[in-house]
Amino acid sequence: MTLINRMRVGMALMALTPAAVLTQQPIVYPAKGQTADQQQKDEGECYTWSKKNTGIDPAALAAAPPPAPSGPGGERVRGAARGAVGGAIIGEIASDDAGKGAGIGAVAGTMAGGRQARQNQAAQQQQAQNQKQQQINTYYRAFGACMEGRGYTIK
Repeated sequence: MTLINRMRVGMALMALTPAAVLTQQPIVYPAKGQTADQQQKDEGECYTWSKKNTGIDPAALAAAPPPAPSGPGGERVRGAARGAVGGAIIGEIASDDAGKGAGIGAVAGTMAGGRQARQNQAAQQQQAQNQKQQQINTYYRAFGACMEGRGYTIK
């Protein structure tokens, strides 16, 4: 991989992923006096080796779109139903008007269900981001091992 291509991968990762991913990218130092040309050649070969051995292409991973939110999970409907039942019971006890209580409970339940839906979506997105982070870390560990094997210091 040429230095330009390596920079493009790094820039793609910066543009498409949070800063946590960027902190994991190894820094390569030519510990045995390797020239810039030799380092570039070694980095290209280690990129290919790491990609082959981990099955992870960091450029493709960075370019992958974030996961689409899953369809409605029914949280609002379930919340409305629970709220309506609870509201009907309270309305009947408090004012002998189960219908009014059910309506109020349904609205409150719908709002609670919407909150639950947003929390579920955020949890799914966090899980997908964590998985992407683990894949990047695996690739970088392989890349670092390859470069260390060629006499570079990796930090």
